[in-house]
Amino acid sequence: MGPQMVAKLERAQLMGLVEPNWRRLYNFMFRLTLDRDRAERYLVDVFSKAAAQIDQKPSADGDVEIWLLGIANQLLEDRLPRQPEINFDILDETLRSEATRTDVVRSLSDPMRDFLLWELKQGCMTSVVNCLPPGERAAFVVCHVLKLADDQAAKSLGITESAYKVRLSRARKKVGDYLAPRCEHVNPMNPCRCPARVGTALHKGFIRQVGPVGGEVSLRKPTIPPYGRYGTGEGNEDVPMRDIAAIYGGLPDPDPSADLAQRLVDQLANQ
Repeated sequence: MGPQMVAKLERAQLMGLVEPNWRRLYNFMFRLTLDRDRAERYLVDVFSKAAAQIDQKPSADGDVEIWLLGIANQLLEDRLPRQPEINFDILDETLRSEATRTDVVRSLSDPMRDFLLWELKQGCMTSVVNCLPPGERAAFVVCHVLKLADDQAAKSLGITESAYKVRLSRARKKVGDYLAPRCEHVNPMNPCRCPARVGTALHKGFIRQVGPVGGEVSLRKPTIPPYGRYGTGEGNEDVPMRDIAAIYGGLPDPDPSADLAQRLVDQLANQ
């Protein structure tokens, strides 16, 4: 077998490792860092480590994701600060310190209003998770975002199932305690309502409007929200959800650049 055939085989192996797993792995990295660029950089390092340990790759497809998540979690434990980089006070200062601005929503076109309302909701929810310490944050994400079973979740984090449940319980309590008296999606009688906060979120740079009908945010760029037009009753309206698991389980995956998998393989092949 000549050198060219070896190179092709190695590249095919890399694609076989990356393609089935990179999206959920990116979701995990992004939710824990709240930083698109950092998530992509860390993803390269995770797959680089995995490629170097390819002899340890499980044979069952379902186990490969848990193996990769274990590598990702260890990398994040080594790199993330022990204390959150944001906290609930900062989040309140960003979104809730100013008077509400309902006029902003009324002045927007339907597509842009729906876009910004949806992005504000999911951006706020992901920021809440980032107020947790990394260990609790990881437990919350593998449970409520990736929806792993308890045994798989614990294995991916390299801890016992009982330790995982303790972390998850603490994370749920902190998230619930923060959202319960504030968020309309937990209780429709709560004071914090997305339409009233869009103006503040735009002013503070939490979400950004680009052009008359487009936008730029940190999580995703849909044309219209996936659950129908927000608050109009058209389609499957995004009704308030009192269950924290339902709220986070319904958040869409972040949308990294379409060529990320190919760039990952290119970078790994050139190392």
